[in-house]
Amino acid sequence: MTPAGNARPARPGTAIGNIGWTCRKLVLAAVSLTLLCAGAVAMLVVTLGTLFQARRFYSEVMTKGLGRILLRLWGIHIVVHAAQPFPERQTIYISNHTSSLDMFVLVALGLPNTRFFLSGYLRKIIPFGVIGYLIGIFWTVPQEYPQQRVRIFQAAERTLRRTGESVYLSPEGTRITTGSIGHFNKGAFHLATELGAPIVPFYIWTPRASDPGKGLDARPGTIHVHVKPAIPTHGWELGDLERNRDRVRDLFIRWHEELKPAQ
Repeated sequence: MTPAGNARPARPGTAIGNIGWTCRKLVLAAVSLTLLCAGAVAMLVVTLGTLFQARRFYSEVMTKGLGRILLRLWGIHIVVHAAQPFPERQTIYISNHTSSLDMFVLVALGLPNTRFFLSGYLRKIIPFGVIGYLIGIFWTVPQEYPQQRVRIFQAAERTLRRTGESVYLSPEGTRITTGSIGHFNKGAFHLATELGAPIVPFYIWTPRASDPGKGLDARPGTIHVHVKPAIPTHGWELGDLERNRDRVRDLFIRWHEELKPAQ
């Protein structure tokens, strides 16, 4: 890939071309929704058959496979740049967040024994809600509800402490479509400090030509996931929360500048 790939190509210029593109999107959207519904039903059947005792199978096999199928349907390929396998020990995974595609990319990675934080509005889409419930999603609320967010994070911390599971969340909290790294919230770093778990950061690079931003208008392309070395949190204290958060954000800013022009 080259920097030129960052420029989103113009839409078809003719009426026929525009109609063709619209029809393609509608067909892909319909097929995607059908697959999501079928996946949710299949997962529910398997869950009932296993008495809700195989969360890792639902997440790391079924949801991973569904994510990969949906991405392939839209012509999206993933290339993972990692020096070693994902850790089995409890880990806090974080990444930048630029696109609606990110959640499909992340579940398609099949992170071991990992739960996810996702925006609660996705529960309104029934297949997302069903799948999210079965794989143990922590549903969040907007920043305007700080007390509710605190309770959600406290409950998540108790769950993670009890189970030893890993968790993914985006410190940016929302999709940042400005082409820069956004403000980092403190939730991920608070969890890492309290649990004493290392942070494994991803830098996700999606070519502008493929990136739907906050929409669903994805086009074929290759997404690169750069898995960076684990950041140890042993010795971190809550009093240093903002300083540690800012240090990690500085790393993302550096990777953003180093990796994007190289693609």
